[in-house]
Amino acid sequence: MLRTMSIASGSSGNCIYIGSDNTHILIDTGISRKRICEGLKKLDLSIEDIDGVFLTHEHIDHIKGAGVIMRNDSLPFFGTAGTLKQMWYNKSLGEMPKDLFNVIEKDIDICMGDLSVKAFHISHDASDPVAYTVSCGDKKMGVVTDLGFFDDGIVDNMAGCDAFLVEANHDINMLQVGPYPYALKQRILGNRGHLSNELSGKLVSRLLHDNVKAVLLGHLSKENNYDRLAFETVKQEIDTAENDYTSGDFNISVAGRDESSDIIEV
Repeated sequence: MLRTMSIASGSSGNCIYIGSDNTHILIDTGISRKRICEGLKKLDLSIEDIDGVFLTHEHIDHIKGAGVIMRNDSLPFFGTAGTLKQMWYNKSLGEMPKDLFNVIEKDIDICMGDLSVKAFHISHDASDPVAYTVSCGDKKMGVVTDLGFFDDGIVDNMAGCDAFLVEANHDINMLQVGPYPYALKQRILGNRGHLSNELSGKLVSRLLHDNVKAVLLGHLSKENNYDRLAFETVKQEIDTAENDYTSGDFNISVAGRDESSDIIEV
């Protein structure tokens, strides 16, 4: 069995739990240690139960709590060489024990207890960003956020996931008419930016199969999106896609910025 829960997902902070009965990991620690501990209580876990933290990239909304957690809990952190190097130089995180840094390679499974964790490349304006799939036996989950576009490689890596969290960052029209500076708008819309609601729906449509239990939409922009809009846009993309599924065939929900999601079990 695998369980997952989004403790926080959004432009202001990200932390996702995935685990089995025996092994427990976090993907990103972009919120405070206190909020992470509060989220874990919903799973009847404490931070002492966490076996490791896997980082997608070095932006502060994904690593904000890393320094405090390293100093307080001595958890090992895993990331690509580029990600860990940038995190090490981020003085806002405070002192961090370097022996807790563990370099991972993309496309190679990492065994942690009964979990198999695989990082794979995504396109984002960070040093060496990745997304993850986590497997336990024949069950598989995926987390893919902070990417400007998706391709066949991402679809192939996420194929067969029983549940997954996919970025639905922004509504294109809201972003274009919103208050962001032009350069920031272009960055978000570019190939190293973020997935729009429409692209999120197209990606979700390609990942659907008969055994999908749940789809979480995550990393919503506070300024350029809202839950209902992301939800309805992704549903529409699924319903108009050339496949045998409709949005009503699956449990689709939006991961909140400030509250944990429901617990998903597969």
